[in-house]
Amino acid sequence: MNIAIIGYGYWGPNLVRNFSTASNCSVLMVVDFRLERLTELKKQYPSLITSTNLDDLFNNRAIDAVVIATPVFTHFDLAKRALERDKHVLIEKPMTNSVEQANVLIDLSIKKNKVLMVDHTFLYTNGVQRMKKMIDAGEIGKLKYFDSTRINLGLFQPDVNVLWDLAPHDLSILNYLKSEKPFSVQATGISHTNNGIENIAFLTINYQSDFIAHFNCSWTSPVKIRMMLIGGDKKMIVFNDLEPSEKIKIYDTGYQHTTDEDKNKILVDYRSGDIFIPKIENKEALSNMAADFISAITNNTTPISNFQSGLDVVRILEAAQKSIKNKGKEVII
Repeated sequence: MNIAIIGYGYWGPNLVRNFSTASNCSVLMVVDFRLERLTELKKQYPSLITSTNLDDLFNNRAIDAVVIATPVFTHFDLAKRALERDKHVLIEKPMTNSVEQANVLIDLSIKKNKVLMVDHTFLYTNGVQRMKKMIDAGEIGKLKYFDSTRINLGLFQPDVNVLWDLAPHDLSILNYLKSEKPFSVQATGISHTNNGIENIAFLTINYQSDFIAHFNCSWTSPVKIRMMLIGGDKKMIVFNDLEPSEKIKIYDTGYQHTTDEDKNKILVDYRSGDIFIPKIENKEALSNMAADFISAITNNTTPISNFQSGLDVVRILEAAQKSIKNKGKEVII
């Protein structure tokens, strides 16, 4: 199977490297508008076909699949064109910049019987896979909350706000771990660059059950934090992606509450037990993602990060954008 990659910027080199070493696949072509980037690429991969012209890719019948690693505002047009040329498609996160566009691509992929997948890379980390197994096995108990912090200093994006840039990672994890669909969102944010693009934002996702999720995203933090807290009624999880080895810690911690006779006082009994740190194999998630995409094409399997995963994330982001522009108003999903 021959793969072509559009975009050789920040993420493109990682995609080329992982697909080049993947089984049952060959990277045939890379397209980028910057000739200097392609010149650097040819030094490492002399046999690769490179081009600054998208027509060279779309008109090449030897190419079976296209990987799109370009800014989000280009995703829809590039993916649509690839699907129309009967090529499988993998898109970087987020899938598109609107639910309407995402649905068009999904309908086209079904019509053409082609794989449409989104690179939510974190779903392929061994840490997230381990959390998924524990939650599904009931070790954490009934999930009560999901609290994510993803902040750092830069990089300001010119076309999307901080939620569209940073939140897709943790939104995809939330949707993967929690099967219940969100009911509504509330979001607030601020732009300090006077261009209407929020660089700090807070997002709350409400559910019809007693579960709640919260996201803190910022490009203007003095420190880099990549952490999420997942609370269950049996145990609680701390996932710190910046930890080199101890990424997951399981706290045997919880509480029970009872109501006093006058029903105005709540009595809480706290429990604090052991901390368990599972050993997590440190394998590059992108290689697992590439293998999943190839398997979906060659074996007709359903990828973990399928188009429904991509659509669910875009639906939340679109609703969050509406809420921000309406001063935090609740938006039903």
